[in-house]
Amino acid sequence: MDSVQGLNPRARGWLRFIWDKATTQDDWSSRGEPLPWWDRTTTPPMCAFPRFDLSETSYALPLMADQTPAWREVYTRIADELVGRYVTYWGAVDWLTYIGHDPHQDTYPPEWLVFMPEHMRGRYDPPGWTANGVEPWGLQPDPIGADGNLFFRGFFNLLLGTYSYVSGDNKWEKPFQVTGYNDRLFQWTQHGISEFLEDQWSERPQGPQCENTKIWPYCLSAAGLSLQLHDKIFGGKTHWVYDRWIEFAKKHFTTRNARGDIASFAFYYDPLEEFTYAPPTGLSGLSMLAPLFYLYPQAPEFGLALYEAGVRDLGWNDTKKSLVQAFDDPRWLTMTLMLAREVGDVTTEKRLKAVAEKEYGPDFFADDEDRFAWTFGLDEPHPRGQLNGLLILSEIGGPGAWTNVYKGKHDAQFELPTVEGVDFPNLGICEARNEVIDGTLHVSTYAATVARRGEATRWKVTQLPDPKAVRVYCDDEQYSDWGIIDDHTIEINSTIASHNFRIVGATVGNTANGEQSEKGASTGGGASGDSAETAAETDTHYRPAAPPS
Repeated sequence: MDSVQGLNPRARGWLRFIWDKATTQDDWSSRGEPLPWWDRTTTPPMCAFPRFDLSETSYALPLMADQTPAWREVYTRIADELVGRYVTYWGAVDWLTYIGHDPHQDTYPPEWLVFMPEHMRGRYDPPGWTANGVEPWGLQPDPIGADGNLFFRGFFNLLLGTYSYVSGDNKWEKPFQVTGYNDRLFQWTQHGISEFLEDQWSERPQGPQCENTKIWPYCLSAAGLSLQLHDKIFGGKTHWVYDRWIEFAKKHFTTRNARGDIASFAFYYDPLEEFTYAPPTGLSGLSMLAPLFYLYPQAPEFGLALYEAGVRDLGWNDTKKSLVQAFDDPRWLTMTLMLAREVGDVTTEKRLKAVAEKEYGPDFFADDEDRFAWTFGLDEPHPRGQLNGLLILSEIGGPGAWTNVYKGKHDAQFELPTVEGVDFPNLGICEARNEVIDGTLHVSTYAATVARRGEATRWKVTQLPDPKAVRVYCDDEQYSDWGIIDDHTIEINSTIASHNFRIVGATVGNTANGEQSEKGASTGGGASGDSAETAAETDTHYRPAAPPS
């Protein structure tokens, strides 16, 4: 578990912005179009689709939930809105519109050609062209239940796991509908997608395909991470297919030099054309680093070897060399910065952080102090969601925080006292954790909307074993402006401002065996359970929420 506690001002500002995006009405159906702040521009031709913004926006949520484990309602709402968009026409727009081979194979710009071997250029679909309908598979209308399109269902399954991790409820375990070709609807469940991934992968040791006809370690690793998170939350045993794939990748997708050091790793493999593609000399480090964001929590030993070879190949860990970026695309540096932090590579982290601070324009925007993002030097009306979603991860938690989300067992945080009914985005919570060993809930508040600072507000603490035994302190002084709501709930009156609360006596006797635990703060992921609001039967088509007031 990392030692960093709470959300810093940048994380708070990013949370406010993604709340605005997630809860503002737009139309992702075939009759509409996402609002322009959903990023469908970054890293063409592979990632220039708005669903990548959905995925990469979600990655901060479990890290934030681990920093405020006793307050999760805002992360749950955002994750739910992201999932609701993913199952729409625009979520799978490439699979539904890139039918057959690309008719423009001979007109790609030079920056696309670097992702293709020379002998295939001019007669080969680029990475990102899904080619639904090509032989031998034919047109497959279901974007989840297809032979290809692994990256759609893999990233979606990871998003579903994120929802379960932060919410603890079973909303998306129930049947929901996914939009397919010609607006046909296909019914799936969260568990059904994991089972389909496992079954399909078990028959294909090299891994299922993303776009026809390419198999990507990057996307396979995201799908594998979704299975690992699913197993952690629900006690499943689906992840063995990725464990087997790692051994396949070591043998077939990895090359080594005469000393035995990793020299290259595949960007992708084409089983029909029978070639494995890795970038040319000077760029091979990128192919080693690309999948590690997802690979490292699943295979840390092999992942660390790839990481060390990658940063060494690029020279990013060498203080005697200038830090050179091969592409005019910050994605590679932002992902590697997070990885450097994760593995504890302080030298590389400092070097990459310095570049980000100098070149990527960190700023609070929209004429106030409420929202934060990086501009990346772009004169655009909205921050790039994909790039910001990756870079913000280096501001949340400490080394090992990302891996901690996906590995090990989850703690029983959903059984502990919880902060609810917070008037976000006016009032924010930057720390909320139970110290079970001394029976205290720590809650730190701040003005998430600066213009509302000083106004009256109130919030609740639920799941208390005995509200009559509770004592409340605010900024180290005993506090009396609160009351008991029911046998397990109190309500605290306060102001929209920075305060530090301690609810003493919150957790004594609230463990599974009825005795005080010797364990510290609960920080881990989502035990599945029913909640009164989310267990109800719902129409799971995405229905936009009203804009925040």
